[in-house]
Amino acid sequence: MMGVSPDYFTPPRKPDLQVVSGAALPPGRVRPRNGLATATAVCALAGLAACSPVPTLPPVPAQPALDNGPVSALPPYRFQVGDVLGVRLLLNPELNEEVTVRPDGRISTTVAKDELVSGRTVPEVTAALTRDYSTELHNPRLTVLVKSFAPTRTYVGGEVANPGEFITVGPNLTLSQAIARAGGLKQMSADEASAYIIRRGPNDVPQLLSVRFQDVMWGKDPTADVRLAPYDVVYVPRTGISEVYRFVNTYLLQFVPISWGFSYLVNPTAGATSVVNQAVPK
Repeated sequence: MMGVSPDYFTPPRKPDLQVVSGAALPPGRVRPRNGLATATAVCALAGLAACSPVPTLPPVPAQPALDNGPVSALPPYRFQVGDVLGVRLLLNPELNEEVTVRPDGRISTTVAKDELVSGRTVPEVTAALTRDYSTELHNPRLTVLVKSFAPTRTYVGGEVANPGEFITVGPNLTLSQAIARAGGLKQMSADEASAYIIRRGPNDVPQLLSVRFQDVMWGKDPTADVRLAPYDVVYVPRTGISEVYRFVNTYLLQFVPISWGFSYLVNPTAGATSVVNQAVPK
C-alpha cells in the first residue's frame, strides 16, 4: 500500500444517458448524449433478439398420439453377445436347448456346431439353423426364441459431466439420451459442434463417425438425434479456447508466474489516495 497523487488516475467516464428534469423534457424522459451510440445499441439488441438460435417449434400436444413411441419405429432386434437363445423343435423335443451367444458372436448346439448369430434377426437365425438341422433331420420344424437379452453398453467420454459406461436394457440409447445419461456437456469447455462416435465396423475395425449434436441441442434438425449401436463410444472434445487455457495453465504459468488481479481505491482524499492490489488465486 502506497500513496499516489489523485491526478494519476483517469476520472471516471460520464454515462451516455443523462436524466433532465424541468421544462426541457417531461418527467421520466431520458435525453441521450450520444444519439448514434444509443441507436446502434438498440439495433444490436433487436438483432440479437431476432437471431435466436432456437427456431420456432410446434407446441407439445396435451396427450401423445397412440401410435407414437420408441417401439413403433424401431428396426428388428438383432442378436448380440450375451443373449440367450432357446432352440425349439416341434417334432423332436429331445433336441430342445438353450444356448448363449459367445464373445465371438456364435452359438453351438447339439446339431449346429458353429453358427454366427450376432447381428442377425430372429428370422435370419431361424433360417440358418433350419438349414443346419436339415442335414440330420427331414423337414425340421424349428423355432428360435429370445430367452434373455444382454444389456446394451454405451460409452460417453470427453467434456461431459460424468463420463463412463452406461448399461441399458431395451432400445439402444439415442445420441441425446446418452449425453443426458452422462450428465450433459460441460458449459465452458465442451465443443458440441465437433462431437463424434467411435463404432466398431467390419473385422472389428474402429470407425470415426461425425454427428450433429449442435443441431439437436438448438432444435434445428430432430433427425440428427441418431440411435446408437451397442458398444458405441460418444466423444465430446474440448473447445479451441479451452485448449488454449489448458496450455497456458499447464505449461506457461509453471515457468512464467503471472499475477492476475485488479486494483481499487481506498479512502480517496484531497491530499492522497491509497491503492490496493487484490490478487486473484490462480
